[in-house]
Amino acid sequence: MTTRQILYALLLGSGLLVACSPSSSTSGEQRDPIDYVNPYLGSISHLLVPTFPTVHLPNSMMRVHPQRTDYAAEQLEGLPLILTSHRGISAFALSPRTSLEDSVPAVTRYSYDQEEVKPYLYSVRLLEPEVSVGYAPAARSALYTFDFEGQGSGRYLVFSTPDGQLRASGRSISGWQQLSDSTRVYLWAELSEAPKALGLREVRTGRVQMQPDSVSGSSIVVALSGDKGALRYGVSYISVEQAQRNVQREIQSYELKLVAKAGRNEWAKALDKIQVEGGTAAERSTFYTSLYRTYERMVCISEEGRYWSAFDNKVHEDGGVPFYTDDWLWDTYRAVHPLRLLLDPEREQQMLTSLLRMAHQSPEGWLPTFPEVQGDTHRMNGSHTIATFADAYAKGVTGFNLAAAYTAAQRTLEEKSYLPWTRIPKGPLSKALDERGYMPALRPGERESDPRVTLWEKRQSVAVSLAAAYDYWTLAQLAKCAGHDEDAARYLRRSYDYRKLFNYETGFFHPRDSRGQFIQPFDYELSGGLGARDYYDENNAYTYRWGVPHNPADLIYLMGGRERFIANLDQTLRTPLSKSKWEFYSQLPDQTGNVGQFAMSNEPSMHIPYLYTYAGAPWRTQRLVRKLIDTWFRNDLMGVPGDEDGGGLSAFVVFSMMGIYPVTPGLPVYVIGTPFFEKVTLQLSSGRSFVIEAKGASSVNKYIQRAELNGKALDRAWLRHSELASGGRLVFVMGDKPNKEWGAKLPPPSADKIDLKDER
Repeated sequence: MTTRQILYALLLGSGLLVACSPSSSTSGEQRDPIDYVNPYLGSISHLLVPTFPTVHLPNSMMRVHPQRTDYAAEQLEGLPLILTSHRGISAFALSPRTSLEDSVPAVTRYSYDQEEVKPYLYSVRLLEPEVSVGYAPAARSALYTFDFEGQGSGRYLVFSTPDGQLRASGRSISGWQQLSDSTRVYLWAELSEAPKALGLREVRTGRVQMQPDSVSGSSIVVALSGDKGALRYGVSYISVEQAQRNVQREIQSYELKLVAKAGRNEWAKALDKIQVEGGTAAERSTFYTSLYRTYERMVCISEEGRYWSAFDNKVHEDGGVPFYTDDWLWDTYRAVHPLRLLLDPEREQQMLTSLLRMAHQSPEGWLPTFPEVQGDTHRMNGSHTIATFADAYAKGVTGFNLAAAYTAAQRTLEEKSYLPWTRIPKGPLSKALDERGYMPALRPGERESDPRVTLWEKRQSVAVSLAAAYDYWTLAQLAKCAGHDEDAARYLRRSYDYRKLFNYETGFFHPRDSRGQFIQPFDYELSGGLGARDYYDENNAYTYRWGVPHNPADLIYLMGGRERFIANLDQTLRTPLSKSKWEFYSQLPDQTGNVGQFAMSNEPSMHIPYLYTYAGAPWRTQRLVRKLIDTWFRNDLMGVPGDEDGGGLSAFVVFSMMGIYPVTPGLPVYVIGTPFFEKVTLQLSSGRSFVIEAKGASSVNKYIQRAELNGKALDRAWLRHSELASGGRLVFVMGDKPNKEWGAKLPPPSADKIDLKDER
């Protein structure tokens, strides 16, 4: 092929990738923020779970997405009615049909075409039965429309639940599905026209028996009276009656356009809080799509002032403060919660109050770590919910009960096991961590002696120890705010326990065994088994080398100074994989999005690019952040490098493209990176605005030459939260060559210094 042919082929391939994008144009035309959102972005995974094009209103209970493995899948599995958890399978299922054979499946698989997804609207054409479907959500309800075009013998809707009961009578369909031992989701739906007939599907054989009046069972059939029909429905975690009130309050019409218009308005309110100017259309699409994803959780499950809590299996009055749940805090505490603090502090305050309610309602009094509709499903490691409270209070969001938050946080760290993926009291290994400052690790081939350790997740000894150190630092911040100075000093000392695992000879955090000896021989890239879980978690030692977000200054000291620190950061980015990709990813499937050993795919890596700034080299941060986002976060089907856990990675993109990042939740500081847009306007809840101007910003002009904050020269590469929250203007002059002097002299703050004996 000639050079011209090769370039043409590459451009054609990239066009295919962005064909589904609403913003594939490279023109400079400005549109409303909602029009840049591309829900398909990342819908084919590099290796693990793709993003899903979720249709919902911001932080609302009603969420659906097409039921398929990823965008490339050839079939849809029925139509969804409600996702009860992020990335989950729909509760209930709905299947349009044009005929009833001898054996009707509970959920029909469809070939499909002409699919369109917007945050507030979904449409698709199901090919085999030839049915055009439209969908629009409200907060706790939604509307489906059906246009039957095929020549089948009838027009049917099949409703089913895998573990529950449904009933149809007249125009209404109602029922429930069991989610766990205690939690149920309830459904009430109403057809726009009276049905022609009703039927009961026999579960074992799939045969349908038509009946004249009403039917009950786990799978029912409704025969429509015409080619067109509509279904409005509501869901509830309280009762069928509440589900009925939800839909009757929210959707009074069967007009899809009206429901979609109301949904678009809700999204406009959310996304318009950040206005960007400049950049390419693709960059604006990446930015606003990422912002849209940060609104997928937590979700409000208050219904007319009441909510179901799986933490005590009761319905409660919310007292005017809505109840939120469904959050994977290991992923979201780093940037999703800090972003919400900035854009919507009142809602964040409501979410924090919800987390306190969960602790109060649980028998142990512990804060949740992965709260879902069904309760706390503790996953990953650490108790980083504490960080959300510390961060909020440090940034002036104080409308939650500080004393209750401190008590719950203290009980959580002092009583709950540190073992990953467990919600149990402390056992021998956790008590060993309390005594030694680190969790003892097993040597290769040594059999696990503690039955509390899960066989799949292992001890994760280094990851768990580093997480505990950070959690104790955030607890120290809460103790200080709550007036417990002695506790604060004690917990601050514990926040330095990461030193116990630091190997001064190698500059890595290195597992120690029960005798206090470093485990040798050791490979920082590959030791630890699947996901490196014997010692780390999902990522290898190169990632956890930087797992001290509360104290980069001390990490610089441990590594021997700024130059050595920078060299170690460079080593992380420049050390190639020692195996082929298929071999490497067979062992470390979460460590995709590689730049050397750095993995852009997972949340523990997100702060690493900003650490250069702590060592006096912010220009290196500017270069790296631009490269990472341009490389790994693009407006196409593979535009997300790893699992997108309800905004976890996307919040990194939102902050970074604005030009700032909260390296240390719990410390009211943002580290400056490199702005992607010529102008960003943040509309703050106070009515003020904060403007970030970047004169000449582009993929080439990524280096900050000089800066001004409210008309005065700014020579540091970080901002205080108070400076941002009070409104104002930050102006950068950008260039194509680094100014290595700007921001180099005054590093961002770290944890308080205390006198400690060296742990060499």
